[in-house]
Amino acid sequence: MSDYLPQEVITNILLRLPSKSLVICTSVCKLWRSMIKDSSFIGAHLSRMINFNNHHGTHLLLLHRFSSIRDHVSSVHGVKEEVYSLHYDNNAFDDCCETGFQSPIADTEMHNECFRVVGVCNGLVCLADDLQCYGYNFLIWNPSIRKLVTLPKPGLTFQTVGGYDAYHGFAFDAITNDYKVVRLVEDQYGWNDEQTENRTFVEIYSLTAGSWSSPRFVDPRPSLLGERSAQAFVNGALHWDAYGLGSKLHYILAFDVGSELFREIMMPKSLDWDSFKSWHGDLSLRLSVSGDGKSLALFMRYDDGYINPNSLLDVWVMKEYCVEESWTKLVTLRPQGPQRSLPRALCFRKSGEVVMVRNLKQHYGGEEAINELVSLDLVSGQFKNLGICGYKYYTIDPYEESIVLLNKNEAVSC
Repeated sequence: MSDYLPQEVITNILLRLPSKSLVICTSVCKLWRSMIKDSSFIGAHLSRMINFNNHHGTHLLLLHRFSSIRDHVSSVHGVKEEVYSLHYDNNAFDDCCETGFQSPIADTEMHNECFRVVGVCNGLVCLADDLQCYGYNFLIWNPSIRKLVTLPKPGLTFQTVGGYDAYHGFAFDAITNDYKVVRLVEDQYGWNDEQTENRTFVEIYSLTAGSWSSPRFVDPRPSLLGERSAQAFVNGALHWDAYGLGSKLHYILAFDVGSELFREIMMPKSLDWDSFKSWHGDLSLRLSVSGDGKSLALFMRYDDGYINPNSLLDVWVMKEYCVEESWTKLVTLRPQGPQRSLPRALCFRKSGEVVMVRNLKQHYGGEEAINELVSLDLVSGQFKNLGICGYKYYTIDPYEESIVLLNKNEAVSC
């Protein structure tokens, strides 16, 4: 074909191929291999895939789920079944495919029998071995082309700072065309006997550089960051729930991945924090991205673990990014069904529905309660079963097929 068609035509044809086909095409000839692995081609292919999905409504969702026989205080063991699968973000939640994952670091000390999904960006999945433990094994994985990169050990560990809490994010820096893993570490006891106040540090892994940056202080300093697994990447920034001192209470800590600077975004003013403080239950905040992918969403869940009329789940969206007055509460949910269980919200879909986990509260032979995955239509208030149940842990993220990592020499096949 190269002898009869202009180079522009060949490039145009290759850009229309799916990722797996492009991997095969790298073996056709040196010219094609060089072209497909060029960073400009990789970026153009990703942009075309995003535009195609937007036009045809063929968006994907990456679902990670597993069940464990037992959870220790410091790790997760006895994993019965773990599945990574891609689903079309359509009304039927159709299966696209299962994507098997085999850890390439079997000879490295693992704290858990499975990884946690930190975040998903441009077809890459960031995984961490830190479920209920101090973990330093991080991977960046592209399931479309079955390539992954193992990150070096970060600088901030239990050996270097003592006890700590860590929060992570994964993002794309459009300015430098780089992918970054951001790690916030709040030390619990201080670095020396004279220090009485906890400090928060940040260290950043650059995929281009292949290394972690030197740790530095976070300013302004957050305290008591929210749900460990929750991060939201939108408008070029990562976001975490944070807790400030004094009258500030909960706010959103934003990190611009281009400038690598922090800023604060306020929570909805109408949240009645004083009422929650007087209740005796579990208040959890989970940040997400709005259905159109342009702004923030907030899932606020209060549950005391019993049948309680105060238990609730509020779903908020910031309709205009960074405009505090645009926070809008879309719905308030109370305990559902005859068992009066309160669902947990995971993420928005392109349609504006919200994917949730609902506890069926059914026990068989002493087994743990069964959780089912459902989708809530916020307009009608109707739940739709997505046909997946029986797992204890679920994460679900928007996914775009790509060939990112194909040109990385350090990326290995998996």
